[in-house]
Order: sequence, then structure tokens, then C-alpha cells
Amino acid sequence: MDHMEINRVDGRAADKLRPVKLTREVMKHAQGSCLVEFGDTRVLCAATIEEGLPAWRRASRQGWVTAEYAMLPAATGRRSPRERANRKGRSMEIERLIGRSLRTVTNLRALGEYTVTVDCDVLQADGGTRTASVTGAWVALHDALMAWVEAGKISRLPLTGQVAAVSMGVVDGAELLDLNYIEDSHAEVDMNLVATDTGEIVEIQGTGEQTPFDRARLGRLLDLGEAGIKQLVDLQNRVTAFRDED
Repeated sequence: MDHMEINRVDGRAADKLRPVKLTREVMKHAQGSCLVEFGDTRVLCAATIEEGLPAWRRASRQGWVTAEYAMLPAATGRRSPRERANRKGRSMEIERLIGRSLRTVTNLRALGEYTVTVDCDVLQADGGTRTASVTGAWVALHDALMAWVEAGKISRLPLTGQVAAVSMGVVDGAELLDLNYIEDSHAEVDMNLVATDTGEIVEIQGTGEQTPFDRARLGRLLDLGEAGIKQLVDLQNRVTAFRDED
């Protein structure tokens, strides 16, 4: 099916991202921060660095990068209770995804005995909060680590590359990139792709929500996702100049 012939609620072609914006240095006290916007989805990502490691990690003498994720109560059309003692399984799954993704492109030995925590708080949700979180979290992590280099805490930036994420899916039989909430809520196939700037895949999450899919469709969805990732890592690089730091 021709990607350009699809009628989407926001007028995009099937293979187009929503408008994406990465705004750095939005928090005073975090070593790195980024407000990431995928259309109407907005996530505030803040990276802080602390000396020391979790007890189970100390023997390794390698650093640690982790994440926390939550949706603010008014992030959706209906207020959701604030997460306190009873964490939602979805939130824990997403924060593990963010942490895994960031560690994939971090040289933990070069980081040394520091722990980096990236907090991702969803201010407004319109689909793709996990993919926006991964994409913005990398920018926050980059800036925090650069601040640590400039402070003389570590000798060089311990990032080996970039990582970003994007959603794909099948809606009314059409293969679409970067689903908003309306599309995601009735998608027949729902998929998320996390990948690096070199095109290597970190994680694929794909589910036939209403219908199974074959290898051919999987390949077409991955093609959509890989093209989206390329645009996202290019945007990350434009705002951070990461590729110029080598």
C-alpha cells in the first residue's frame, strides 16, 4: 500500500513522524535534562549523577545507568492516581526498557563508580510515551555525562553511540509510523523499536493486538521504524553535536 495515500487523523503520511522537538537544559538542578515532544506527547527527562553504586553492583567497579518512569495524574484525559507504594507494572516495564536502552550505548567501565538515574515523567500523553522517553532520556544522559567530564569527574564521555525509539503499527490495514493515541488505541498490530545510530536493534516489542502478522509485514514495519530512528538520531545529534565530540 502506498504510504502517501493513507488518511491519518493529523494529516501525516503513513511513513512520517509527528513533529518532534528536543529542548535541553530545562531543569536547574539536574546535570542533564530534556523536554521531549512527539506531537502532543510531552515527557520531561532529567538525569542526575551520584557517587557510589548499588550494593549488588559494587564488586564490578563499573558504573550504572538506570531510569524511573511515571505519568503525572493529569497526563491523560482522565486523572490517574499518583503512583506511590503500589507501582504500576506498566511503569516498571517501561523504566526497565529505558535503562536497558541507555546502558547499551554507555561504557560502564569508563563511567566509573557513579550511578546515573534518568527520571522520565510524562506531562502529557498522546501515544508513544515510552519511545519519546527513550529518545529524550539519551539527550539528558548525554548532557549529564558531559557536565561530569567538564567538572573533571571523569576523563572522557563514556557514550559509545546514540539510542532512540519509535512506534509502528497496523491501523485499519495500513502500516503506520509513530502512532498517536487514537491510532494506538485501535491498532491491529502494535510495535516499538529501539535502535542505535548505527542501525543496530536494541529491542523490538511487537504484538498482534487484533490480528496476527506475517514475516513480510514485520519486515515492512521494521523498515518504517528504522527510517524513523534515523531521523530521531539525526535530531539528537543536531541538538547535542555528539558526533562532533569524537
